[in-house]
Amino acid sequence: MTRKPIYADNAATTPVSESVLNAMLPYYKEFYGNPSAIYKTGREAHQAIENARKKIADIIGAGPMDIYFTSCGTEADNWALKGTARKLRASEGKKHIITTKIEHHAILHSCEALEREGFEITYLPVDEKGRVTAQQVKEAIRPDTALVSVMYANNEIGTIEPIAEIGKVCREAGVLFHTDAVQAAGILPINVEEDCIDMMSVSAHKFNGPKGTGFLYCRRNLHPETFMDGGAQERGHRAGTENVAGIVGMAQAFEDAAAGKAEWAEHERKLRDYIQKGLEEIPDSQVNGDQDNRLPGTLNMSFPGVDGQSLLFSLDLKGVEASSGSACASGSLDPSHVLMAIGLPYTMAHGSLRITVGRYNTMEDAEYIIKAVKEVVAELRG
Repeated sequence: MTRKPIYADNAATTPVSESVLNAMLPYYKEFYGNPSAIYKTGREAHQAIENARKKIADIIGAGPMDIYFTSCGTEADNWALKGTARKLRASEGKKHIITTKIEHHAILHSCEALEREGFEITYLPVDEKGRVTAQQVKEAIRPDTALVSVMYANNEIGTIEPIAEIGKVCREAGVLFHTDAVQAAGILPINVEEDCIDMMSVSAHKFNGPKGTGFLYCRRNLHPETFMDGGAQERGHRAGTENVAGIVGMAQAFEDAAAGKAEWAEHERKLRDYIQKGLEEIPDSQVNGDQDNRLPGTLNMSFPGVDGQSLLFSLDLKGVEASSGSACASGSLDPSHVLMAIGLPYTMAHGSLRITVGRYNTMEDAEYIIKAVKEVVAELRG
């Protein structure tokens, strides 16, 4: 009998939960109307969207009209950065953006695109734990700064940034603050008012919701330049027929996460720490990132003398699905930009492994992961 693979890449995506699937199904078969239609079937779909909007807004301390549904976190990131930058350059002549060197590529590549349009980007360095400080942000702000974008928590090493402090600095300077919370939402408690967040990107599939659905929070009366033209959906700011089932599923997943996050976080932290303790027995192993201030399910380790791509392939053969700091999925043999930014030598960054456990992982999974990684590292070093 073939063993079912152990999934330990929950930072990449998560399985849709049973409650989310059940919430979505009626909107594929029964309440399938176009939300823009004025007849009953359309009104039912429209009401489902508005109910979901309110549920999500309540969880993050926002108003329903502050939530704009998107196809994913990447779209939300692109919209927030490009839409805000272009709008403020046109209206106020601002052409400077501040971000960090460890952002997701949705942010970094958006910034590169804006640089080609004449914007100036400041990429703040991080310390060896992957943290940037509010003081760094404060010192980088200029009169022509249009936007600051700092991720809430890093997707590779799990480090949580001092978002409330950075938000306060931006608010005092009169500069808009965006955070990519794709990795943090549904895991960490987030209140956009308390954290002084002006814009925030979220993606449903990171907290057991469906792929292809996300949202951008924009503080009241703050509207980035329209990113998708067409119909009048999302109050005229984001065209395209809404993914009703996906939106309903995302709201259900976000509600479930809000109710269960403390319990799930403790469960994930227990498994992660158990795996870490076991893998630290491997000679010359090293944990990357901030061990005191990271996401509960994230463990990033380096094993010098081991190629990250080979490590992943060998673990896959043993039935463990994880990811590496090497961008092997894209065909690149370069080590992670995040691990290089925190100062890891090339050999350490190239031999990294990211294990991210979730709510459905078990202690049995953790024990097998330790056994498999130890065997593979020994084999590859041999």
